[in-house]
Amino acid sequence: MSMFSRLQPTLRLLALILLLISPLLPADSAPPPKVQEAIQALFPQATRVDAKQGDVPVYPVYQLNELLGYAFESTDHSSLQGFAGKPFHLLVGLDVDGVLTGVRVLGHHEPVFLHGMGDKALLDFVEQYRQHPLSKPVVVGGRKPDSSDGQSITQFDGISKATVSVVILNESVLQSALAVARAYLEGFTSAPLATPRMDLFEPLDWQQLLERGLVQRWLLKPDELEQRLGHSLEHYPGMVHDQAFSELFLAYLDTPMSGRNLLGEQGFARLQSSLRDGEQALLVMSRGSYRHVPEDFTAASSPSRLLLVQNGQAIELHDMDFDNGALLDSLAITPPDDLQAHIFRIKTHAAYNPAQPAQVRLNVNLQRNHLVESQLVLEHPFEPDPRLFEIHQPSAAAKPSPVWLRLWQERWWQLALLGSALLLLSLIFTFQHRISRHTRAFHLLRGGFLLFTLVFIGLYAQGQLSVVNITTLLLALVDGFDIRVFLMDPVIFVLWSFTFISLFVWGRGLFCGWLCPFGALQDLVAWLGQKLRLRQWKIAEPLHRRLQWIKYGILLVLLVSALLSQTLAERLAEVEPFKTTITLFLIRSWPFVAYALLLLGLGLFIHKFYCRYLCPLGAGLAVLGRLRLFSWLKRIDACGKPCQHCRNHCGIGAIHRDGRIDYDECIQCLECIVILHDDQQCVATISARKKAEKSQRKAGSGALIYKS
Repeated sequence: MSMFSRLQPTLRLLALILLLISPLLPADSAPPPKVQEAIQALFPQATRVDAKQGDVPVYPVYQLNELLGYAFESTDHSSLQGFAGKPFHLLVGLDVDGVLTGVRVLGHHEPVFLHGMGDKALLDFVEQYRQHPLSKPVVVGGRKPDSSDGQSITQFDGISKATVSVVILNESVLQSALAVARAYLEGFTSAPLATPRMDLFEPLDWQQLLERGLVQRWLLKPDELEQRLGHSLEHYPGMVHDQAFSELFLAYLDTPMSGRNLLGEQGFARLQSSLRDGEQALLVMSRGSYRHVPEDFTAASSPSRLLLVQNGQAIELHDMDFDNGALLDSLAITPPDDLQAHIFRIKTHAAYNPAQPAQVRLNVNLQRNHLVESQLVLEHPFEPDPRLFEIHQPSAAAKPSPVWLRLWQERWWQLALLGSALLLLSLIFTFQHRISRHTRAFHLLRGGFLLFTLVFIGLYAQGQLSVVNITTLLLALVDGFDIRVFLMDPVIFVLWSFTFISLFVWGRGLFCGWLCPFGALQDLVAWLGQKLRLRQWKIAEPLHRRLQWIKYGILLVLLVSALLSQTLAERLAEVEPFKTTITLFLIRSWPFVAYALLLLGLGLFIHKFYCRYLCPLGAGLAVLGRLRLFSWLKRIDACGKPCQHCRNHCGIGAIHRDGRIDYDECIQCLECIVILHDDQQCVATISARKKAEKSQRKAGSGALIYKS
C-alpha cells in the first residue's frame, strides 16, 4: 500500500473538520470591523457574514448554513445627495421575506446633526425601519398621501429641524433596498411595461436604420469638448483634433426591426437564447479619439465609461462578450469603418423600460499627465421607437414623483406666503421714495417685516441662508452640479434665487437688512438696547474700516477649507451662530450657546456687531453685490457738505464723511431715505425752511415800516 493511500482517510477527516468549522472562521475578505459590527446588530442570530458579492453588491448573512438575509451599503445602490451635497452612508439589513431588519448610519455630512442636534435624533429616526416590510411604502412627516389603490402606507415621525435630511435618508434606504430586493428576492422583480413586437420586421440597410432611429448616432466634436473643458484637447495625449472626439452608434437589440437587421436571423436567435428572462441587450459601437470602452477593457465586465440612465437611476451595463471579439465581422449589415463594438446585457433587476425616455451617459476622464486629469459627464437621449413594443399597463402603483417635487407640494402654502412677502419687499424697494415719506408708517412696516422674517422665515420655515450653502454650491460645480440637491429645500431655494437676482439690482443690502433671520434678531436686540437706554459704543472710523475686513478673511478661509475638506469647512462654518440661534433655538451644547449669546450681547451695545465685522455670508454677498446695476439710495448736495445727520444716524456705519454710501456695507434699512424726506430731520430741508421763514419775517417787518 502506498503512502498516499494510507493518508487518504486522514485527509478526508481533516477536510470534513475544516468544512464543519469554516463558518466559524473569519474570511480573508470579511467585511471591515465597523461594518461587521453593524451587520451583527442588524442580524443578532448571524454566525457567518460572507464577503461583499454580486452585481448588486450585498453581504449575505447566515445562521450556520441558513440564509437569514442580506446587508448592504446604501452608497452601492443610491447616489442621492444629502443637504450637504454628499450621500448618506448607511448599512441596511433585509431578510429573506423582504422585511427590513434595521438601518445603521456608517457616515454622513449633514451639518444639522454633525454640529447641531447631534446624532441621537438621527439614530432615533432610523430605528423606525426595524422590522418594517419593504412592500409597505414609507412617507416621512408632512401629510399622509392618498392610498386609494388599497396599498397601506406607513408614516414615520420626522425631525422638525432636519426635514430635508431625513426625507433624503428615507429615499436612500428605499431605493437601495428595492434594488437589492429586485435582484435577490422573489416577488420584487418588476415585469417590463413594454415587450418587443416580434411580428414586426422589414429588411433595412445601415442608412435606413439610421434614418428611422433604430440605430441612434451621438457625435461629440472636439470643439464641443474644448468648450466644456475650457482649453484645447492638444493638452491631452492621444487626442486628435482633426477627427471626432467620439462618435457613438446605439441600438436596442430585442426587437426584430433592429436586432434581426443588425445581427441577421441566426445571430438574433442566438442573442435571444443568451438572454435570461427579463434581460435586454444594447449594441454600442464607437470610433474617434475617445471610445465607449478603453483599450484595456476586460471582456465580460462592466464599462467604466458608459451607463444607461432612466428616471434618474443609473443602470449598469454588462458586456456579453458576444462573438468573442469578432462582433463587427458577424453583423448582417456593413457599418462605417474603424468601429469598436460590444453588446451589453441589461439585467432584470434594473427594471429598464425601453418604451420610456432614457439617457446614455458617457463618463469622460482625460489624463493630462500623472498628476492632472479632467473629468466630464455627458448625456444623450436614448429612446427606441415605442411603436416597436406592446405597452402593458403597470400592475403596481405608478412611480412616485421625485422627492424634491413632493417637498414643494407639501410646503405650497409656505411658498405662497414667502412669495407674497418677497413681492411686497420688491414693491417697497421699487417705491422706496414714496413709502419713506411717511415716517411712522414706514417704521411700522419695516418692524413688521423683520418680525415676519425672524418668526416665519427663520424659526418656522427654517429659511436661514448660510455660507455653507455657498461652499456646497462651489463643491457641486467642481464635482458635478445637480439642481435636485438644491431643490430639496424649497424655502432655501426660493430665498437664494431671489437674493441672487436682487444682488444685481439693489446689492447685498436687501437680504442682509430684510431677509436674514439672524439679522432681524440683531435688529430686535439693538432696539431692546435703545429701550433699556444702554450706552451705545461708537467705534472710531479708522478702526471700523479695518475691522470690516475680518469677515472677508473668514470667507476666504472657509472657501479654501471647503476645497480641502468638506468636514473641516463645516466645522469652521460654526463661526456663524445661525444654526444655534435660528435652527436649534439655543437647544445645543453650552459652548455654542455661549458664543451666540456673546454676539447678541455685543449687539446690545454695538449695532449689529456680527453683521458688520464677522459674517462671511455678508462678505460673499457684498462681493457679488458689486455687480449691481443701480445705486438707489438718493443723495443731495448737502449730504456730507456739511450735513452729517444721516451718517451719525447710520447704525451700520455705511455712510462716508463726504455723504457717499458704502454699498458693500450698507444693509439698505432705508433710514437715510426716511431722514431725507422728513421735514423735521433733514438738515438741508430744515435750513431751507428756516431761511424761508426768516425771509418772510423780514418781508413782514419791511411792510410794517412802510405803512407807518
